[in-house]
Amino acid sequence: MLVPPTMEDLLHFMAQQSETIRTLQQQLIAQNTPKAEVIAPPKFDGSKKAVVGFVNACYLYTEARLGEVDDKGKISWVLSYVQGGVAEVWKDNVLDEIKKRIMICLGQAF
Repeated sequence: MLVPPTMEDLLHFMAQQSETIRTLQQQLIAQNTPKAEVIAPPKFDGSKKAVVGFVNACYLYTEARLGEVDDKGKISWVLSYVQGGVAEVWKDNVLDEIKKRIMICLGQAF
């Protein structure tokens, strides 16, 4: 036999539905909010003259276009623009160290 819901059950269900609606509204607003037009940074090869411009370009782009991306994603994105010269050697060393730490955490030799 089917037991009708109690008033408490109905109120709980309504609260859940209201939260779902709020979440969907926020997602819709986020999807329809225009993103600022900001160009990606130039590739960075470690040149001392280019450091400030590269850092500023990365900052502007990540703030304007990658706001919802977590820090790991932003770091990976920035590192993808570090190419050539001494900067690429540095990036390769950093990534090797990160991979070693991950493997150690997983209990595996690298």
